Amino acid sequence: MKRYLPLILLLCLVKLAIHMAGNHNYDFMRDELLHLSAGHHPAWGYYEFPPFIGWVARVSIFLFGHSLVGMRLFATLAGVVIVALCCLMAMELGGKKWAVFLAGVCALAFLPYYRNHFLFQPVAFDQLFWALGFYFVLRYVNTKRNVYLVYTGITAGFGLMNKYTFVIWIAGILLALLFHDKAKVYRNKWLYIGGGIALLIFLPNIIWQYRHGIPFFLHLEQLSKTQLEKNSVFEFIMMQALTPFTLLLSLGGLYFVMRRPQWRFLGIAFLLMFVLMWALRSKSYYFFAAYPPMFAAGAVWLEALTSRRPRWNIAVAAVMMGFALLALPLLIPVLPIERFVKYARIKPDAEGRYELTSDYADMFGWREQVRLADSIYNTLPPEDRQQCIFWAENYGEAGAIRILGNREPVCRHGSFWTWGPGPLSGEVAISIGNEADVVDMIYEEHQLIRIIKHPYAIDEENNIPVYLCRKPKIKLKDIWPTLEKRVFE
Repeated sequence: MKRYLPLILLLCLVKLAIHMAGNHNYDFMRDELLHLSAGHHPAWGYYEFPPFIGWVARVSIFLFGHSLVGMRLFATLAGVVIVALCCLMAMELGGKKWAVFLAGVCALAFLPYYRNHFLFQPVAFDQLFWALGFYFVLRYVNTKRNVYLVYTGITAGFGLMNKYTFVIWIAGILLALLFHDKAKVYRNKWLYIGGGIALLIFLPNIIWQYRHGIPFFLHLEQLSKTQLEKNSVFEFIMMQALTPFTLLLSLGGLYFVMRRPQWRFLGIAFLLMFVLMWALRSKSYYFFAAYPPMFAAGAVWLEALTSRRPRWNIAVAAVMMGFALLALPLLIPVLPIERFVKYARIKPDAEGRYELTSDYADMFGWREQVRLADSIYNTLPPEDRQQCIFWAENYGEAGAIRILGNREPVCRHGSFWTWGPGPLSGEVAISIGNEADVVDMIYEEHQLIRIIKHPYAIDEENNIPVYLCRKPKIKLKDIWPTLEKRVFE
């Protein structure tokens, strides 16, 4: 370990430096606003996700306030640790210097990881817990030390508290271990102790789900209607080839472990996880968490192939990183938006709008909404301010009010519904994003102040109406409980 530590640290620093070049650019993305808002409402669960991201958000707020760079640092650090884990797994699989180097470069060159480790979302931590789980299981297989089963249990518990799809990792590993060493691990009490620890860590969220009517099923139903049913089985497979060079090395790693009985369980687990996600029509990027052990194994495989010409490893690494760096501006915002538009050759439409990728487009328009809402609020007489609410249509707009405007919004979308309509009467409301028919249903008087347009914003956040409303026909506190079944609409 000490022998290769400088090399591992260098690879980690490269990963950190690349991300820090882009983490400060553009603005909060819609999901980031929601996740950071969750940090203001600590709980054992949320409607859209388990609580781990809310805990990290709480730490981020404590350390950095509502800092864009501070928040994104946590996802980036998860990516940095994944680079280190790939190197460590290469060592566990018998790799030497070049294998350690190539394993780290694979994690650096894998295109989806740039987006995944840039945005403050559960996916970065999901990939971290998958990689950490693989590493601890591999350590147990190599050393037979029971402490690694305990570490695996702890990892599984936190993995479930971060993303429910971690159950696929658990299922894949448990099934794969049936084919390892005559399934002796199943006669080891420490496997069950580790499982008990995982369940104990996950238990508070199970209780939270039960007490809130198991909103997981409501969210899953909505996801199935709007996203999962649209996922193409063919697309799931094709997305794995997004970075062809790392895919080839991963397939080499799969070949490597499948030919070695001691580590064959890794290949079986990888294939089982693929089949499970494919059959369940999962989003393609969910499976990217499974690649680190194959990166490591592929690096060991290639090191053995090039043992007589080790410098070929440098050529392979250069090709992989060259391909990644060419695509980098499309993955994280290392370029200012004006330069990016020129780089990507994006032309404005007839209205002067630019069609960016959905992630980038979702980072624009929020500050304009908040500034307008604040300016309206500041023109109100003092008696109106005391009873004025900021009423947002969706969680992105609500998150912008909460994080950028530093005010508690009223919104029935997702987890914002669980945080209620607030203590104010709502006799006066500044409505952001609600359409005229909705505003008219709730308020007798409503004045359209402005429709916000933005050249870079996503379609959903363009042409946003902002109203000043008075004299409610319906009290939000009275109808709030009835909105629960519509939180994901």
